[in-house]
Amino acid sequence: MSQHPDAREVRIERIGQHRYKATNRRGGVVTLGSGADPDFTPVELLLAAIAGCSAVDVDMITGKRVDPEVFRVLSEGLKVRDEDGNRLADLKVTFEVTFPEGPDGDRARAMVPRAIGQSRDRLCSVGRTVMLGTPVDYGEGLVGDWVVADPSDVGGTDED
Repeated sequence: MSQHPDAREVRIERIGQHRYKATNRRGGVVTLGSGADPDFTPVELLLAAIAGCSAVDVDMITGKRVDPEVFRVLSEGLKVRDEDGNRLADLKVTFEVTFPEGPDGDRARAMVPRAIGQSRDRLCSVGRTVMLGTPVDYGEGLVGDWVVADPSDVGGTDED
């Protein structure tokens, strides 16, 4: 899949007991763990990915006119453990966005509900993937090392 121009991938490497490093092709790194340290847990990263994806969408749409004074997004859910296995339920994303007074701020403010809807219904690949329940194929094999690419050589963007 990695040869496809629309393919996205990250690699995970163990860096300590219950601690891991995720690296993307552009060299970006985030650490994650089991929750025993300040690192994000995988569940928190999923929540951040959902909120972050929609935040980029909404900011790109509304920020064309004027920069927001406040732009915060809360992503939350309940961790469920039952006969269907572990998962998140009741996922919710809440936006707090304010703009300066004036005509540009008024226009940007008016765009927020529609921008949130567009992100939820069409634009945010992360949220859409979760909502549509895309299957995940697990397997075993060689992962190998990779050379971090120049960002200009990596096709597409991940904010969608």
